[in-house]
Amino acid sequence: MKFYIVDAFTETLFGGNPAGVVILPAGADFPSDEVMVKTAAELRYSETAFIKRLNESEFNIRYFTPAAEVELCGHATIGSFKALLAGGYIEDGRTYINHTLSGDLEIKVENGFVLMDMAAPVKIGQITEADALKELYGVMGLDYEAQKAAGVSLLPQLISTGLPDIMLPVASLADLEAIAPDFPALSALSERYQVVGVHAFTTACEDATCHVRNFAPLYDIDEEAATGTSNGALTYYGYLNGFIKSGDDCRFVQGEKMQRPSVILSHLEATDAGCSIKVGGSAVMLAEGEIML
Repeated sequence: MKFYIVDAFTETLFGGNPAGVVILPAGADFPSDEVMVKTAAELRYSETAFIKRLNESEFNIRYFTPAAEVELCGHATIGSFKALLAGGYIEDGRTYINHTLSGDLEIKVENGFVLMDMAAPVKIGQITEADALKELYGVMGLDYEAQKAAGVSLLPQLISTGLPDIMLPVASLADLEAIAPDFPALSALSERYQVVGVHAFTTACEDATCHVRNFAPLYDIDEEAATGTSNGALTYYGYLNGFIKSGDDCRFVQGEKMQRPSVILSHLEATDAGCSIKVGGSAVMLAEGEIML
């Protein structure tokens, strides 16, 4: 099986978020779940995508962390279609369908740039109780009362555009950088809330819609340098909370603390029928080879 290593949401090698991409031979079915988990663990990236080609314009992609399968992964999708383009499996300037556990998503490839549909956005709930807020911020290494005093008025909300995360507002770039989670406690909290993890953000910046950090230790990902699904969810959170409007093009900066700066772009359209969100970015090929399975 052909495999690639791709840095997604960046135009610079060793930036962005790296993903493993495995392209199955023509006509081959997916290996067992156990083999795919072990392969993801061997490649040692937060997610590895396994791609089954259905026809010239449709693909079935499954996503695995070193611990388990997840329904969707934004940066691994960006990496997948960059790898498919580099390997000659697809053509630039066309639109494709990605069949995932989160639904059938449209992917547009234009000038090497990958733009993908997110699953329909859903607000699952929000955290309002004082004790729960103190617990959440405390697990992240922050003091909730200090955040309130510094101007945080938005509430954390559980949002999904394919994977559920807690959107966590913080007051400033300095507070965002200061986050130091208690990872075992965050894993337990994530399991209790039935989310992948916490997506912390601040709007106190001039060069982007938000600067963000993402933490998912429940899935063996202490911190991630670029997360498409989470920033898709943050786009919807911004719409619900008034700092993003229909038609807006958004820019999220992530990965700075990890020395892997990433830029994730999104676009939201709202109609009476609901909201649609697209997330996109560039990607750079790092390596390719063969997996002997």
